[in-house]
Amino acid sequence: MAAKVEIYTRSFCGYCSSAKSLLASKGVAFEEIDGLDPDKRREMIQRSNGGYTYPQIFINGVHVGGSDEIHDLDAEGRLDDLLAQAA
Repeated sequence: MAAKVEIYTRSFCGYCSSAKSLLASKGVAFEEIDGLDPDKRREMIQRSNGGYTYPQIFINGVHVGGSDEIHDLDAEGRLDDLLAQAA
């Protein structure tokens, strides 16, 4: 089994595309959630403790941040371990 990855995105967002590309390069399946839906946007802000920029990324229900943070995790060698944990 692999980690459950959820990513709140919006259309035409370069940071969203960058984060999704990184996840795809790792062969990770992820659920993309339309953050422009008002209900989903409220959900995203609540789940991320106030994060309102896109994307907002969750691995196994834990908020890991946005595009910069997920790239930092990868550069630090910690992303693969998070993605390998079963949901």
